[in-house]
Amino acid sequence: MELKPIAERFILHWGEMGSRWGVNRTVAQIHALLYLAGRPLDAEEIAQTLNVARSNVSTSLKELQAWKLVRMVHLLGDRKDHFETSTDVWELFKLIVEGRRQREIDPTLGVLRACLDDPQLPAEDDGTERRIRETLEFMEILTTWSDEMLRLKPETLMKTLGVGAKLSRAVRKKDA
Repeated sequence: MELKPIAERFILHWGEMGSRWGVNRTVAQIHALLYLAGRPLDAEEIAQTLNVARSNVSTSLKELQAWKLVRMVHLLGDRKDHFETSTDVWELFKLIVEGRRQREIDPTLGVLRACLDDPQLPAEDDGTERRIRETLEFMEILTTWSDEMLRLKPETLMKTLGVGAKLSRAVRKKDA
């Protein structure tokens, strides 16, 4: 597959952004390629298009599958495994948020709760319990809000975000 300049620019940028978000550059580039292609690609075509090692593609595809961002599909008359991703930006956003929550937020909530339940907590420095409790409460509020937002249909979410932005501007004007 020959990449045109804009597609190449998008894929390269997505790889850079991925590395800033803690995702391997090649993983992010493969996801961007599949997203832009809008059709299933086999691992060899991905490797050739991005000019990366086939083994790197295999490892990256496994990571993307673990995140549920890529799925394997089979094409009639072709024995190769092909891979595709959703082209629905909202579906992808939801999968990324849910994946990050499972890998990052939920374990942190567990540690915060365990710290507050630890019988050694009273022996800690002044303010430790209060700051851990405030952190837990803040993260619980954010995850509750996030859960509610992810339950909405995309069009309802867009309206909700628009209303939230208007409300935020109105409050800032009032406070100024």
